[in-house]
Amino acid sequence: MPTPLPAVKDQLDRDLLALLQANARESTANLARKLGVARTTVLARLTRLERDGVIVGYTVRLGQDVTDRGVSAYVGITISPKAARDVTRRLARFPELRQLCSVSGEFDYLALLRAESTVRLDALLDEIGEIDGVTKTTTSVVLAVRTDRTG
Repeated sequence: MPTPLPAVKDQLDRDLLALLQANARESTANLARKLGVARTTVLARLTRLERDGVIVGYTVRLGQDVTDRGVSAYVGITISPKAARDVTRRLARFPELRQLCSVSGEFDYLALLRAESTVRLDALLDEIGEIDGVTKTTTSVVLAVRTDRTG
């Protein structure tokens, strides 16, 4: 029997997760105060959410002035049959790779790259195109981010 997916239990879980997405460094005392519950309740919820895989890590979000220094691009990647494992392993080695998704449609993968310059982005695209098993790439450079809810 398959294991059920981790689930958010109730509105308190949802509110706690929203506060953490806004500031993952918020103290448990402040979280408890904002939620109107005891600090021990917040600790117990965090422990359960982490154990159940709802929370899988805490991270740093860079300010807009830092992320504006550079260029982002979405790269559609088409690969030859049976090349997926090697291609994804090679792509994972690029520090500029922010996200790699297998997708349906025209491409096999969609990669989000973040490079310090267009010169580096161009070099990255050349390196990706040279990976054995990559048959085609199509790149769209991000001009502006209109909405970002990724946290």
